[in-house]
Parts: sequence; structure tokens; C-alpha cells
Amino acid sequence: MSEENRGGFGGRGRGRGRGRGRGRGRGGGGGGREENSWNPVTKLGRLVKEGKIDSIEKIFLYSLPVKEAEIIDFFLKDKLKEEVMKIMPVQKQSSAGQRTRFKAFVALGDNDGHIGLGVKCASEVATAIRGAVTAAKLNVAPVRRGYWGRKGGSPHTVPCKVTGKSGSVRVRLIPAPRGTGLVSSPAGKKLMFMAGISDCYTSTRGHSRTMGNFIKAMYHALKATYGYL
Repeated sequence: MSEENRGGFGGRGRGRGRGRGRGRGRGGGGGGREENSWNPVTKLGRLVKEGKIDSIEKIFLYSLPVKEAEIIDFFLKDKLKEEVMKIMPVQKQSSAGQRTRFKAFVALGDNDGHIGLGVKCASEVATAIRGAVTAAKLNVAPVRRGYWGRKGGSPHTVPCKVTGKSGSVRVRLIPAPRGTGLVSSPAGKKLMFMAGISDCYTSTRGHSRTMGNFIKAMYHALKATYGYL
């Protein structure tokens, strides 16, 4: 009698109740949250929502720190394209054995002079990707484009030779004539295409097989185009 009561009361009842409550809470939260119900928590966010800042270039012009991903969504929502560059397992030795987590590298850009790169580690792949997308939005930076030779048509390459580095990897971007295309590895081509560059030579040193450091170095090189005025 007591065992039956304990079994029915302790195992199924409590588990079912907790599961139902958690599911309903998560579903209700997602359903009630509208896309347009963004409540800014920073001064910059409030200025953007009120329309006082009408372009993302003004944020970059005054080097204002962006702390909310919704600010980037507000200006570039329909233009941004995301790409998961790499997902790698990382392990930590603990007293209970090895704990495996997943590290995601996500790049995003609008093919028109903006690029972002985010890295996030989490116990699940989906959570890592979601966090990396948010980090990439917070890291969106402008990319300056220029010409090789005659200044006709729209800018198509980097304005000068620029270098980025991460770990042992050094990536150098060199201006190229119109029609050359992107002379780089597949990962480098993706990043430059997202940034809106159509012609460029690249030179790499170090252990560029390490994808994480390679794309970080490429991102820093693209970001450095506005370091020279």
C-alpha cells in the first residue's frame, strides 16, 4: 500500500507535473514574445528605437559600443546572411571524466561592407550556434572597399594592403584588378564575399589549417581596412 502510494505520488506525479509546467512555460514565453516588442536596455538602443540614430554608419563613426544584438537587427535585419564556418568539440578533464562541449564559429555579412564573426561554446550544438550568431551581431564591423587602378564603377577590392593575425596565422589582403575574383581558400572566399569584396589576392603564413584562427585573422584584416584613412 505504502509502496503504491509512494510510486504513484513520487515518480510519475512529480515528473509529469514538472515536465508539463516547464513545457507550458517555454511555449507560452515564445508565443507571447513578439518580434517588435524589443525593450532596449542601453542608451544607444533607446536612441535607435526612437529614430534618433537613423543609420548604422553613425554608430561606427563615433565608435559607440553595441551591447544589444537587436540594434544590428534594426538596421540590417533583412540583409544579413549567416554561415556556420565550423563546429568543433572541445573537452575538459573533470573528476567524473571528460566533459565535451561544442564550439561554434559563425560569420555573417550583408555583401555590402559589413562583416561580423562570433564564437560560442556550449554543451549543445544548437545553443552554441545561437550564441555565436548573437556574438557575431555584436561584432559587426564596417569594411572599407576601394579600387585597383582606374576609379570607375563601384568599389570592388580592398583599398590597400592590410594584415590580420590570430595565433600563429597571418593573413594579408592585397588589392587585385577587376575581374580577378577572390584568390583564397573556401573559408576566406566566404568571408570576403560576405563583406562585399569581389576581387582580392591573399597571402597566408602560419598554421592556417586551424580554421578558428584563420577566419579570425581574416576578420581582423577586413576590419583593419578602416584603420587607414
